[in-house]
Amino acid sequence: MPPKFRPIPPDYDTEGSAIGCIYSGNCKTIGANHPGVPSAVYKKRGFNSWYQGLRYSANPFCASDSSKKQDYDTVAASIKKGIPKNTCDITTCPASKDGYADIGLIDGVGPGHWGINSNGTCFPVINAYTGAYLCDPDNQFEMCASPRPDNVPKTSVMPEFNYQMDAISSNWPVHVGAYLDYLVYQVEWVTGKNGYVRWMLDGHPIFEITSDAFSNVGQDADKTNPQKIMLEEPMYLIMNVALSTTWGARPPNPGKVCRGDGSDPATNAISDEFPMYLKVDYIRLYQDLGSDLEADNYMQVGCDPASHPTREWILGHIDSYEDWDNLMVDVAGGAYCRTDDDCTIGATNNTQAVRLVTGKCENKRCKCMHGNSWGGPRCTAAIKETQSSTSKSSKVSGFGPPMEVAVSMAGLVIILTTILIWYAAREAAKPDRTLLLAQAGPVAHKASIGASPLDLPFKCDYSRDFV
Repeated sequence: MPPKFRPIPPDYDTEGSAIGCIYSGNCKTIGANHPGVPSAVYKKRGFNSWYQGLRYSANPFCASDSSKKQDYDTVAASIKKGIPKNTCDITTCPASKDGYADIGLIDGVGPGHWGINSNGTCFPVINAYTGAYLCDPDNQFEMCASPRPDNVPKTSVMPEFNYQMDAISSNWPVHVGAYLDYLVYQVEWVTGKNGYVRWMLDGHPIFEITSDAFSNVGQDADKTNPQKIMLEEPMYLIMNVALSTTWGARPPNPGKVCRGDGSDPATNAISDEFPMYLKVDYIRLYQDLGSDLEADNYMQVGCDPASHPTREWILGHIDSYEDWDNLMVDVAGGAYCRTDDDCTIGATNNTQAVRLVTGKCENKRCKCMHGNSWGGPRCTAAIKETQSSTSKSSKVSGFGPPMEVAVSMAGLVIILTTILIWYAAREAAKPDRTLLLAQAGPVAHKASIGASPLDLPFKCDYSRDFV
């Protein structure tokens, strides 16, 4: 998002060394504490700023605090009239401290409202960090964090680039239960014009970004603010379990004896709990296979989805994914497994005439079979002879055997299958023919065309006494 549409930044001359005031919400610079606050200051811009309609909801597992309870009618009236102050309180702003937050009914039915802390429990707050301007080391653009001075030679360590990276997120406190037992965190991601990304705690929504927030952005007369779509590119799910001192993960007396002189009960209690652990019990991925999905819903689970051929893209832009210090390495097996089914390609729609086994599980690790035909951690990637621009090796994971080999094998399988079916049908018919001939007995003489019906032999158990 261009600078003119972003939240008002703190003024260095006004804030001095307290430039991090955006994180505590006590900046003196008017408009720097929260997006859309005060309303009149942002309205002077002539267009909406930042992203509109982000959705926040309470953590219902926290203890209720009456001093944090909000009333929807009061907050809605304040927003309609205009938030007057440079800071937020429970009567003037949504509990998220986002002046542009959605305050409609949750999922359109309620009973609660997005952005309203009606129960006075823990509530997510908009993250004051909104991104950074990213540049290559040689870039001299003024918005780069460290533009290259004219007297410093170029390094040419990477292609030139510069762009604004937006960060949209919220911070929310956890309840005591997070320190005593496992919690169930969930993320629901749907692509398309009606898509969204929703973060949940044990089924309760905490934060949501809608596709509409990306596409309906504030705009000036020249339409210089790019519209965006809901994320649909293949992505990794990263479980970040790191602890940062920036976010309060600082031990007592850092760099010294943890307990200090041992006179502080709180410090002693914290020290008694070390070492601490952040444990992940399980990670599960689900895919909606329903038949009622919208046409632009591309949700798929896998590393190379059909709608976005990731492997083909990587091989076509291999220079962006490897260098001389980090060459792409072919992997054949090695993934953790329990049965052979974990190390082979799956059947289509649970049916497969001939089971193709591409790997097996040995000592709980996948081991690929068929020479150089199949690779990947689970032996599910076909191997094709190609060549990377930086690697001298001629073997790089591709999309399967050459087309002529695949077509030939498919044709051979079809021919053999047809022959087997014909032969099986022919053999099955032989006993029936023999049995019929045995039951028929001696062949009777054929009557001439001109013979009288009276000359024909009688039929068994047949009576000619008709009335």
